[in-house]
Amino acid sequence: MLFEQLELRLASGDMLQISGPNGSGKTSLLRLLAGLMQPTAGQILLNGQPLNAQRTELAQNLLWIGHAAGIKDLLSAEENLSWLCALHQPVGREAIWQALAAVGLRGFEDVPCHTLSAGQKRRVALARLYLDGPPLWILDEPFTALDKQGVAQLEEHLAGHCEQGGMVILTTHHTLSRMPRGYRDLDLGVYLGGRP
Repeated sequence: MLFEQLELRLASGDMLQISGPNGSGKTSLLRLLAGLMQPTAGQILLNGQPLNAQRTELAQNLLWIGHAAGIKDLLSAEENLSWLCALHQPVGREAIWQALAAVGLRGFEDVPCHTLSAGQKRRVALARLYLDGPPLWILDEPFTALDKQGVAQLEEHLAGHCEQGGMVILTTHHTLSRMPRGYRDLDLGVYLGGRP
């Protein structure tokens, strides 16, 4: 048992940071909230209705970026974003190029991702956050492989998303210096082994 008697709510403008030691269930909780796993007990609701009965609504309202960058090495940065966006809401080339410029990848649009550094690959994945998209972002260790400038920019962007009514759930071992008004921290170490 990773955790039990866990109850949380997320509303417009909220940011929830899930913290805790390795093995406390941070990624598992994110996967449950994203509908990628099913809970063994209890339920997850989206707008008051069971999550598993709203797969289409979840897909339209959720942007998931896992711990791995989730990009194809043989595709270019532009091709990766075009493909990922086509799964939910296709976007044009100009929007993709602007998103890549926003994460510091101007000039890398047509470069195959296998030639990029780990930090640049992470930036390709994070460029999705700069495209018109869902209000709920679930991010597993989004600061991995980013330099100081990238970390500061991402912090600012996440807080700005919340301040405009979006929602963010993230795991990170990074101490955030920029938090929106609706920021909360959930320490799963308290629930480790099912002991609240």
